[in-house]
Amino acid sequence: MNAGFRRLTDYLGSSYWFVPTVMAIAAVLLAGGMVALDSKVGSSWMDGYVWLYASRPDGARQVLSSVGGSMITVAGTVFSVTIAAVVYASGQYGPRLLTNFMRDRGNQVTLGTFIATFLYCLLVLRTIHSADESGGYGFVPNLALLVGVLLALCSIAVLIYFIHHVPSKIHINSVIEDVGDRLLRGIDDRFPRFVGSSPDDHAKTATNVPDTFLDDASERDGKQRRIVAAKDTGYIQFLDDEAVLRLASKHDLVLRLQYQPGDFVHVGRALVEVWPPERCNDACADDLRDAFAVGSRRSALQDLRFLVDELVEIAARALSPGVNDPFTAVTCLDWLSAAMSDLAGRSLPSHLRVDDEGSLRVIAHPTTFASLMDRSFGALAQYCAADMVASLRYLNALGEVSLYCDEPDRLTTIRLYTNRLEELASEALKGFNLTRVRTRATELRTALDQPDYKRRLRDGTAWLAGTA
Repeated sequence: MNAGFRRLTDYLGSSYWFVPTVMAIAAVLLAGGMVALDSKVGSSWMDGYVWLYASRPDGARQVLSSVGGSMITVAGTVFSVTIAAVVYASGQYGPRLLTNFMRDRGNQVTLGTFIATFLYCLLVLRTIHSADESGGYGFVPNLALLVGVLLALCSIAVLIYFIHHVPSKIHINSVIEDVGDRLLRGIDDRFPRFVGSSPDDHAKTATNVPDTFLDDASERDGKQRRIVAAKDTGYIQFLDDEAVLRLASKHDLVLRLQYQPGDFVHVGRALVEVWPPERCNDACADDLRDAFAVGSRRSALQDLRFLVDELVEIAARALSPGVNDPFTAVTCLDWLSAAMSDLAGRSLPSHLRVDDEGSLRVIAHPTTFASLMDRSFGALAQYCAADMVASLRYLNALGEVSLYCDEPDRLTTIRLYTNRLEELASEALKGFNLTRVRTRATELRTALDQPDYKRRLRDGTAWLAGTA
């Protein structure tokens, strides 16, 4: 239930219709409320103010007609400009970034403001009638008319904001910043929190893994499990980890998750493997399926890899021969280095998850520093190696990430990608460009080989700093 609700909220947040619809409904309610208030209070008190005199039917109609007509025209223009910006961003930065522009709250509120003002004016306009039209009794909702004028002034302010907002939003640095900020927030939110708790003694907990889930399980042991198959085809957008752990504890099960958020599943594929199988009835299996929300596209709700892939895609497009924009790739590397630096200083959770009593309940996909480095710097190595500017920034970014690494295996990963970039650059570059890349790679490796590598890298400002 929670998975479906989270998927719905994410869909509504990234839709271009939800916020304008809510604002339109609010405008309908406001129009009805103001007309009702006008019918009770009246407008005779306005005649005492020179700047707030009560309007007559013909004048009120002209004002509301002008405001309403202009608002729907501007709304159409705003929609056209937004679509043009979305098309441009899709072609320039990649189609997966469309959702980022669609979920932009500024665009949604702008369109909603103009539509809401139009509806408000239209509904108030139909309540105006002169004495001739109503058999001796005329009605002009002057309070409602005053609110309509105020809405028109607000709409002008929103239009000015929108004119500034659109070009600033599609600026490449703003696009990258938006993705990078979401990636940093995702890392901060997810690590070290995950399904259940990490075991205090990982080695001891590993001995409790059922035989059916071991790599060297026999054919007989391998059959001692129940397969919970997927009922939909698409990308896993959300996994209700609390529900999975609760079900495992309730039925005294050990679950092995076959997919994680961001993976593609097909009807009939194994979502979860359950041991012992006799404790998992059909109702339990249905509850486990409901813990997964599947959609037509990847989502950043729980999938950090999706945000990493977006930065990699922007950088790869920028370094393509048709674009040849290394400084956009440099900006992506800066944000990736910030994310990996944040990750390097964190304790990543074990893939073995236990409940409050310390019993093994869930075997998840392991999340490692090396896997996320491969997803980011590993994917970009082939593109950066063909450009000297991008290669130098790539090595600088690795140096910055190493400043936050305290574990030897993570430093080994940094050295690995330093060597890979130099190897690829040897095939793509030559002459002065290749010499500079090799020199920078040697400086980084030399620093990493020393016990006080952090001090050496910080002191080496000649190559680590001044990267702009």
